[in-house]
Formats: sequence, structure tokens, C-alpha cells
Amino acid sequence: MVTILVPGALRTDSGGAGRLTVDTAGTLRAVLDAMDLHWPRLTRRIRDEQGELRRYINVYVDGEDCRQSGGLDTPVGKDAEVQVIPSVAGG
Repeated sequence: MVTILVPGALRTDSGGAGRLTVDTAGTLRAVLDAMDLHWPRLTRRIRDEQGELRRYINVYVDGEDCRQSGGLDTPVGKDAEVQVIPSVAGG
């Protein structure tokens, strides 16, 4: 089972859950596709209309920034932890 950690700012789209699990591994794309079956609103907050990661969302697979390790093709093991972090801006 892959565990997805959802920050407080996105929990309204995950039914209030901070920790989700999906029984899919392989790539980050496959995990997000599986997540979309149960939490489509959350997936839309993470991916844009073309299915790419939104630029203001950071995703880490086992602590590694997916943008540095293959983007949506980042390998995700069967016991991996995926952390979703929205960018924070301010001034």
C-alpha cells in the first residue's frame, strides 16, 4: 500500500483525511490515477487539466522531490510514502 500524506490545506478535498492509502505502485502517475478514483477533487488540486503536476504543488516520494527524479514517471514502491505540499507564498 502506498501512503499519501495530505496537508491540512487540502484535506477538505480528501474527506478530512490526512493520510490516504492506495493499492497501486509503479509510478507517481499510477498512484495519482488510483487516487483519482476515490478522491477526484484532491487529484484536481494536484494535477492540471492536462494531467501534469500543478506548478504550485510539490510532491515528494519517500522524501525525494519528484520534479528532480522523473516527475510523474518517478518510481513509487509498494510501501512508499507520497507527500503533497502546496507552495506557500507571502510577503
